[in-house]
Amino acid sequence: MQNTFNFSAGPAMLPAEVMQQAQEELINWQDLGTSVMEVSHRGKPFIEVAEQAESDLRELLSIPSDYSVLFMHGGGRGQFSAVPLNIAGQNELSQHLVTGQWSVAAEEEARRFCQTQIIATSKEHEGKMYVPKQDEWTIAEESAYFHYCTNETVDGIEIDWVPRSTSGNVPVVADMSSNILSKPLNIEDYGLIYAGAQKNIGPSGLSLVIVRNELLGKERRDTPSIFNYGLQAKSGSMYNTPPTFSWYLAGLVFKWLKAQGGLSKMAETNLQKSQLLYSRIDESGFYNNNVRQDYRSKMNVTFKLRDESLNDSFLKQAEENGLVALKGHRSVGGMRASIYNAMPISGAQALVDFMKEFERKNG
Repeated sequence: MQNTFNFSAGPAMLPAEVMQQAQEELINWQDLGTSVMEVSHRGKPFIEVAEQAESDLRELLSIPSDYSVLFMHGGGRGQFSAVPLNIAGQNELSQHLVTGQWSVAAEEEARRFCQTQIIATSKEHEGKMYVPKQDEWTIAEESAYFHYCTNETVDGIEIDWVPRSTSGNVPVVADMSSNILSKPLNIEDYGLIYAGAQKNIGPSGLSLVIVRNELLGKERRDTPSIFNYGLQAKSGSMYNTPPTFSWYLAGLVFKWLKAQGGLSKMAETNLQKSQLLYSRIDESGFYNNNVRQDYRSKMNVTFKLRDESLNDSFLKQAEENGLVALKGHRSVGGMRASIYNAMPISGAQALVDFMKEFERKNG
């Protein structure tokens, strides 16, 4: 395992130190003689875990006191439904920036619960994908909310600027499933942030919601209680039994991030990893990335081989060298190296070294 680097897009690798601690505590957590999975979520030991996790997350992201933090079920797709149910009426409008598969899916799901409008999409120019700036489109002031995905894992597109309405009064909703905690944020730029846990937070099944309190209490009558933000906020995310083991592991990840130096340090490391890979791609005529440089993801580096008949050989030899889960999403093909927070620089360098050697032998 020490010689394996997991480039899976999600569920993704977790920090080795976190996995080691979880292993050591698995059957005897806090000397209770049980696993954290086997204790009551309403008992004092777990309540302390939950409160500490929220406290650490608030510190990492500098979350203001007028925002609630929710630990919920359902992953990111669950939030595709929860967002319109909580902050948009059936006849109200949600507007969407569509830049890849996940923002497409969010708009399609929102369409079940409110009126939707796609106001801009990613475009291609000279073979490179990019996102039009806001001088080409406008968020309507009457919108219940505006939605976008900050990082598209399938397409390798990341948006480093925050869209906003002219007045600043339309709530900005951001799906940050694949780049949350990878860099500092100004939380006040957003009305609501949500993220599936399985990339930079913890195991799949858990979702994180950070919501401005003024947006609570607007849910529709038919909103399921489990997805009711106001109800979950009042109950400390424990209206029902939460995914306790995932919450516990997320808390360990938050502590690990603090020990690494926080999000500014993570941003530096993530930039270094991505630059290693993009430099190899750009210096080579053997590999190609189809995203314009200012929109290239620092979490999901997508690329194709010039000769795609070599794809299977590339993947097979990569696995033999301990570089796993590099196959691109089935909808776009090619390769995808997901380099979330837990991926060390040595993993990115190992992939670069392999890419050089594979090109030498097959170029």
